Amino acid sequence: MTSTVESATRPSNNDGNVLSDMLLPVVRSPMLDLEEELFAYELVFYRQGAGTDADTTLVGGVLSGITDGAITRLVRGNRAFMRLPRKLLLEETDILAHTPRLGVIMHPIHVRDAAVLPRLQQLALRKCPLLLDLGDLDPASSEPHGPLEPLLRLASYVRLDAKALDADTLATRSRQLFERGIGVIAGNVDDHATYARCRALPFQAIQGRHLLVPQQIEVPVLTPSRLSMLRLMGALQDSNAGPVELGEIIRDDAVLSYKLLGCVNSAYFALPRQLKSIQQAAIFFGVARLRNWIYTMSLASTDDRPPELLRTALIRAHMCEKLAQGMPAGQQEMAFMAGLLSLLDTLLCAPMEFVLSHLPLAPEIRDALVEERGPFAPLLEQVYAWEAGDLRGAQMQPQDIRKMASAYFAATQWADQVYSFAEQRPH
Repeated sequence: MTSTVESATRPSNNDGNVLSDMLLPVVRSPMLDLEEELFAYELVFYRQGAGTDADTTLVGGVLSGITDGAITRLVRGNRAFMRLPRKLLLEETDILAHTPRLGVIMHPIHVRDAAVLPRLQQLALRKCPLLLDLGDLDPASSEPHGPLEPLLRLASYVRLDAKALDADTLATRSRQLFERGIGVIAGNVDDHATYARCRALPFQAIQGRHLLVPQQIEVPVLTPSRLSMLRLMGALQDSNAGPVELGEIIRDDAVLSYKLLGCVNSAYFALPRQLKSIQQAAIFFGVARLRNWIYTMSLASTDDRPPELLRTALIRAHMCEKLAQGMPAGQQEMAFMAGLLSLLDTLLCAPMEFVLSHLPLAPEIRDALVEERGPFAPLLEQVYAWEAGDLRGAQMQPQDIRKMASAYFAATQWADQVYSFAEQRPH
């Protein structure tokens, strides 16, 4: 790829460098409402990558991120909650008054902290959203909330641990809090059975790994629209397809062409001139890159699935491509595909082997997705570990964590930009 194309594919600002300079390993964990739309993000900062003086690093990094807007960009201006170091709660809470969409997660231990409690009261008076996380409470306690009344009076939201509480206790506590007028959030919802229980209760939002877990379908069926999408993706796999062939493949799909040209001509890429056809875009950006973007736009046609699920697939794709930069160019493109398709079973509600039987792929991509082996399996493993916060289990060194932090932030910015065009419809 030429240097001209490389520079054109970067955003016009330097968003991708902001958070990595802060040395803050962070991931955004979505909370979805009962319509599976985004309610808020939780920003989870991993202390393992914050350096030897983690509290000082976190305080400095969070302050910088709020001040220069990096955190706002990370969550696309949506509501977000984060745990703040005690030092920041005591000394720097004024900065949150200027960011009304950023909220603070309270821990039950704060009720006994005579210095922190008044600061939380000040934040509540300034309308800062406060979320009380009850995940560490004894699930067997008959009076779990009594000692926490000072925090409950401040909280706009309370999060219950759906994994730790049995079904009856979860139902009782969620209804008690709901009747008090507090927004209740279910946390640690990691399977579809728990998710189904939570949907029947008065939860305002649900958070957990269930979003990324494929549902077990006895007889998988692909709808005509999804089969058409897979056929398009299969046609794009032709290694001989050039700019002209790419244009012909999607010539009759006006919606897809509209989305793609709108995206590449957006201010994000700051092109020197407007591209008026798929052929021009393929020449300018390169066939392989444009082909990957067509895959991306095609997956957006699964609009019956939660938007955050597709965003996660896009983030994985971009991260895998970044992490594969030491590989040959062809393998970098396949790494993108491996990341993008890693949630194909969840997006299409069908087993991975069944879906891939309709899609001709390079053996290396199939091996990574089905058998967790080959050159791209370690890349996917790193991305999965980052999402789960398992930095120790992945045996990441400080330089690896910094690299992942930079790749993740850049991937979120790219994914959000591309998805904003993928969900558009022609006027």
